[in-house]
Amino acid sequence: MTGTALVQTAPYKASFRHFASPSVPTEETFGSFKATRHLNLGFLSDSIFPIVHSHGPYGGHRELDYPVDPGSLPPLRNPDILVGENDLTALSYLHEPAVLHNLRIRFAESKLIYTYSGIILVAMNPYKQLPIYGDAIIHAYSGQNMGDMDPHIFAVAEEAYKQMARNNRNQSIIVSGESGAGKTVSARYAMRYFATVSKSSSNAHVEDKVLASNPITEAVGNAKTTRNDNSSRFGKYTEISFDERNQIIGANMRTYLLEKSRVVFQAENERNYHIFYQLCACAQQPEFEHLKLRSAEEFNYTRMGGNTVIEGVNDRADMVETQKTFTLLGFKEDFQMDVFKILAAILHLGNVQVTTVGNERSSVSVRVMFTLPFLAVKEDDSHLKVFCELLGLETGKVAQWLCNRKIVTASETVVKPMTRPQAVNARDALAKKIYAHLFDFIVERINQALHFSGKQHTFIGVLDIYGFETFDVNSFEQFCINYANEKLQQQFNLHVFKLEQEEYMKEDIPWTLIDFYDNQPVIDLIEAKMGILELLDEECLLPHGTDENWLQKLYNNFVNKNSLFEKPRMSNTSFIIQHFADKVEYQCEGFLEKNRDTVYDMLVEILRASKFHLCATFFQETPVVSSPFGAMITVKSAKQVIKPNNKHFRTTVGSKFRSSLSLLMETLNATTPHYVRCIKPNDGKLPFEFDSKRIVQQLRACGVLETIRISAQSYPSRWTYLEFYSRYGILMTQQELSLGDKKEVCKIALHRFIQDSNQYQFGRTKIFFRAGQVAYLEKLRLDKLRQSCIVIQKHVRGWLQRRKFLRERQAALTIQQYFRGQQTVRKAITATALKEAWAAIILQKHCRGYLVRNLYQLIRVATITIQAYTRGFLARRQYRKLLQEHKAVILQKYARAWLARRRFQNIRRFVLNIQLTYRVQRLQKKLEDQSRENHGLVEKLTSLAALRAGDLEKIQKLEAELERAATHRHSYEEKGRRYRDTVEERLSKLQKHNAELELQKEQAELTLQEKTEELKANEVHLPSGPKEYLGMLEYKKEDEAKIIQNLILDLKPRGVVVNMIPGLPAHILFMCVRYADSLNDADMLKSLMNSAINGIKHVVKEHLEDLEMLSFWLSNTCHLLNCLKQYSGEEEFMKYNSPQQNRNCLNNFDLTEYRQILSDVAIRIYYQFIIVMENNIQPIIVPGMLEYESLQGISGLKPTGFRKRSSSIDDTDAYTMTSVLQQLSYFYTTMCQNGLDPELVRQVVKQLFYLIGAVTLNSLLLRKDMCSCRKGMQIRCNISYLEEWLKDKNLQNSSAKETLEPLSQAAWLLQVKKTTDSDAREISECCTCLSAVQIIKILNSYTPIDEFEKRVAPSFVRKVQALLNNRGDSSQLMLDTKYLFQVTFPFTASPHALEMTQIPSSFKLGFLRRL
Repeated sequence: MTGTALVQTAPYKASFRHFASPSVPTEETFGSFKATRHLNLGFLSDSIFPIVHSHGPYGGHRELDYPVDPGSLPPLRNPDILVGENDLTALSYLHEPAVLHNLRIRFAESKLIYTYSGIILVAMNPYKQLPIYGDAIIHAYSGQNMGDMDPHIFAVAEEAYKQMARNNRNQSIIVSGESGAGKTVSARYAMRYFATVSKSSSNAHVEDKVLASNPITEAVGNAKTTRNDNSSRFGKYTEISFDERNQIIGANMRTYLLEKSRVVFQAENERNYHIFYQLCACAQQPEFEHLKLRSAEEFNYTRMGGNTVIEGVNDRADMVETQKTFTLLGFKEDFQMDVFKILAAILHLGNVQVTTVGNERSSVSVRVMFTLPFLAVKEDDSHLKVFCELLGLETGKVAQWLCNRKIVTASETVVKPMTRPQAVNARDALAKKIYAHLFDFIVERINQALHFSGKQHTFIGVLDIYGFETFDVNSFEQFCINYANEKLQQQFNLHVFKLEQEEYMKEDIPWTLIDFYDNQPVIDLIEAKMGILELLDEECLLPHGTDENWLQKLYNNFVNKNSLFEKPRMSNTSFIIQHFADKVEYQCEGFLEKNRDTVYDMLVEILRASKFHLCATFFQETPVVSSPFGAMITVKSAKQVIKPNNKHFRTTVGSKFRSSLSLLMETLNATTPHYVRCIKPNDGKLPFEFDSKRIVQQLRACGVLETIRISAQSYPSRWTYLEFYSRYGILMTQQELSLGDKKEVCKIALHRFIQDSNQYQFGRTKIFFRAGQVAYLEKLRLDKLRQSCIVIQKHVRGWLQRRKFLRERQAALTIQQYFRGQQTVRKAITATALKEAWAAIILQKHCRGYLVRNLYQLIRVATITIQAYTRGFLARRQYRKLLQEHKAVILQKYARAWLARRRFQNIRRFVLNIQLTYRVQRLQKKLEDQSRENHGLVEKLTSLAALRAGDLEKIQKLEAELERAATHRHSYEEKGRRYRDTVEERLSKLQKHNAELELQKEQAELTLQEKTEELKANEVHLPSGPKEYLGMLEYKKEDEAKIIQNLILDLKPRGVVVNMIPGLPAHILFMCVRYADSLNDADMLKSLMNSAINGIKHVVKEHLEDLEMLSFWLSNTCHLLNCLKQYSGEEEFMKYNSPQQNRNCLNNFDLTEYRQILSDVAIRIYYQFIIVMENNIQPIIVPGMLEYESLQGISGLKPTGFRKRSSSIDDTDAYTMTSVLQQLSYFYTTMCQNGLDPELVRQVVKQLFYLIGAVTLNSLLLRKDMCSCRKGMQIRCNISYLEEWLKDKNLQNSSAKETLEPLSQAAWLLQVKKTTDSDAREISECCTCLSAVQIIKILNSYTPIDEFEKRVAPSFVRKVQALLNNRGDSSQLMLDTKYLFQVTFPFTASPHALEMTQIPSSFKLGFLRRL
């Protein structure tokens, strides 16, 4: 590679990078180069490339023209910011090296097995169990948009489910790939996702039955091959049916092209179908003894591969699992045993020995002794007898017709003996036929078990089908498989083309035709009139048709006439077809036999006459019943499908396959397809081993590269105007940024960035770029940032140098000053002068010392004297002050005590006065009531005397009662006089001692005088004293229903919580309970408690989603529970009570049992309350905590792929961190208003904060685009907002902050340096709340936003992983968002006195009377 080519590949920065040419010199080899023309294409359009060569900072510049050959240059590499993207279509340069490099980075380094390529999900088989398929992962992807999360099979399943629910349109998920690529597992996970997110509310467990069908079909349809230990040897389309509520109601399965030849033949190191080995592993169990089975090594059909065991697989345990799934689907043991009987019969049939008798004859050895024509009878083989016993057949007939065939002509019937190879083929054909019928029968019974009686609203189909196959020897099976893939590829191309067209039309972009590969000629070659399949069926009809004759017809019809058909140069027994993926050479041997798939008529007649009903059913002549799959749907083909016109097309495998494939294509055309392409990364089944050659073959075969090629021809890179403005605003001028319309700003700026307007298009909401333009814009952005950094560095370095210079200059001046002074002194002074000066200094020293010592002694004595007098004076003054203060304190004590006693006496007299006034009023009211009652009695007595004048005895009794009443009245009058005397005495005392209350006293005396006169006039006297309330509510038993209705069922929380004590309904209920307890009425008490509990349950059930109602009744249930404890009479609860509250305790009944029931009810309400809050806040968490930029301007958007730009849902609500805090404040306010216990509030907040941390961390782990340093800063900022909220609500001790610790450590991990060994140790020591799996996932997912950030090196990840190996933490990747902390209900004694409780009129409880 020359320097010329090196310069051409520099659209990004000075160091030029390629996928090839390792001999290219590095950037240190040259000076600086600057292109004089914008290199903004992925290829070169000119043969001359001008550059400016700079010879250092002082060497000047000169322009050079280098001739180049664009075809000789390697493909351009994408910028580092685009490497490892979730979507291959987000790459600026789209070609095979870029795709492979991106997949290698994701798979081999980041351990990410899923990648989008437009509408395709590319799934790489990791050959290792990964913790990314748990229920927590399913819930994390549920409800999310397609491009918001990392690529995953669950994301595709969620997109299909969401589109079905929203558009009421049927969906299909097409899973394809090579054997061993993971198709079956991917299809299984997709079905599991649907079963989890769409669980029905019925008890039928339809979802479990749908999933249970997989183990059965895998047992009878999967086998070990050289490429895969669990290879599906058939295609399967499973239709999962949903009702109008989008819940699974049933399923139906259709299968394609079962590999029947595997029943009788397996290549080396392969196995037969799993079910045979499972059956042999259980041969010694009692229930299977009658099948007379042995180990798998003893049967011909199971030992051909040489190895009957799969490492890590327990066939006996798998057999138990198969039986369990049979039972789950409703298959009884009799049915299961019939299936096992047929399977055992097939194994015994394979062991039937066929021996040669003569040149053209053969015989079968049987145990019984008899003679047949051309049959040598021996007694050394029992397998035929067992085979006949199991299937209810006649041994002799089976032995005869296994070795002979019946030929019927127009004039006679001839029995012709067969050679040994022919007899072996007849035996094997019979075994294949029986197994094929059994397989179809099992599938049919599974469909019956999954059938539903209701109406299907929509369905999602999961197609698990073989991918394009090419082996060293390709036969009829590979031909059919590749034919099916041609049809699927055509449907895929048309769908991709349609989606591109829809996107362009939606954005008002001019639509231009895109050239893409159309494989219709290949399909016509195979299925058209006089095509390969029709010629094959025609040859099969001929009595003496052979593979060679059919091949010769193909040569005559297609060689040199069809460019897609070729004849190999060195072979006359094969042919070549140019498929869309590759050329495939097919060997014609066996095509006719496999296409006919016939069994001789006499053997069919024998099996039809079987005494075993299941075997006889298989071979009955019944009309072909239309598939229930096709009957349930109405589909219309999007394209004319060529139908076979051969009248015998139903009798050949090829015709049947073509018909089923046509129906499949009609079904797919009537649905919205979603594509999953499974890739096998290497042939050695090594975990995370990347074989580029094998992978690129599969990418070509499955259409991934064709999709990329179509995208590259148009506008593969697409940005919204907001994303473009946010990313490239740094390149815009101040004048452009001053414009208000961001869309117009983007257009003006882009015209300035890229001169060629053909390289981009402006849509309604997006900007469309051709390949390479995003890379060019990234280069401009990087250059701008680099220039800005240089300017900043220039000024910072200049400031540092100036500061350093000033310090050094000042230091130099100081040194010079001292040095010059020293020199001047030395020049001016002689030796004699120095001696005299030194002597003078000595004399001065001693003289000055003497004078100073004398002065010091004098000052010291004076100072001590002054200190002594001063300290004495201060001490005496302090003593006098303390003495005065002590006396003042004593005086104040007595004065304040006297004032306090006087104030207390005044208050006491005032209170007594008020109490007296209140009691007088109460007595007056009661006297009036008694007066009215006495008048009524008198009237009643008068009427009785008039009506019953003759009854003297009764009159006398009444008179006696009147006399007694008069006596009582006299006694009451006497008591009243004494009471009035007492009152007058108290009033006189109050008048003497309280002048301030004179007016109140006079009013009280006047009131007492008036009441006394009224009492005298009415001759009614005062009772002994007033009664106080007892804290009970009297009610009648028939009023119980009204209490429950008005107090529980009809009560609205909004009308109760305002200006009322917390838990008022609970206190009212308990006062009614106390009344029933006081009556010692057990039935009344039990009825009230049961009705109250049932009422609470009912109202909660009716308002399961009402947050305020749940909060209100959670509070009241806890208050009622606390009342039952507080007034239970137990010492541990009574110690918090007042004396009056202790007198109100229950006397007759122990309600401990009801306390437990109420506690259970409160727990259920609490958890439902938590669920409602979680449902409300969960949609806000990820947008607010993870996506919203709390710190504006530090995050940068990256280019997005097809999945992100074509999201199925447009998010109109932009949630922020403020939304999260507002929702939390609303929850907190609701709980406080309803009087929820503070400790319970703290537990709720802890649960909510755990949810916030878990959901945010789970989303972070599943979103590679969020794993960056800047996002870690955003998360840390948002966590600080939550901590401030806790502080503001005084909830620091709720342990809520600790639940955010895993998220906080994840944010720290994103920000910390990740380079050296010390960094690795710091990470392992500090991230204690994160599991090892989570730490490694974050490190592998770390994605730089800019070129200035560095990716985490794989070697560093390995160091961290080695340090974390000793950890014994969980291997789960995700936190369980459904986890609920255990709740405890603290006991809090109510401070409210029951006797002071008032019932609001709004409760409509006027029939209750306070006692």
